[in-house]
Amino acid sequence: MNFRKRPVDEPEINLIPFIDVLLVILIFLMLTTTYSRFTELKVNLPVADSDAARNRPREIVVSVSAEGQYAVNRKPVDGRHVELLAGEMAAAADGHNDMMVIISADATAAHQSVINVMDAARRAGLSQLTFATRTQGGEGGR
Repeated sequence: MNFRKRPVDEPEINLIPFIDVLLVILIFLMLTTTYSRFTELKVNLPVADSDAARNRPREIVVSVSAEGQYAVNRKPVDGRHVELLAGEMAAAADGHNDMMVIISADATAAHQSVINVMDAARRAGLSQLTFATRTQGGEGGR
């Protein structure tokens, strides 16, 4: 009889199958992930309040027509240059940099026209911007 103690083998964890499974899961997740795009940005549009007063003296309304013509507080701007628009906006602000600029652009206006309004507001020192919207019923709002 052999009474010698046999060395007990420690159990090993084989990591190769574990790594294989993780790589398959990683590949699956990479293929099924949806990536966000610039066109899918969530934009919270302001809600129109019908009870609010219409006469707000701390606002500058800049209108952009479909042809790219501008009007600041219903006064047409002679030309389409950003410098002219910035000058008109600065004159309408009358030195107050805390005024709200409301961009009321036509739905078919070019993106560049709206960007020009934003750039002119920056040059005039006006940092508060919002966009005018129209509800489904056709009622104007902000």
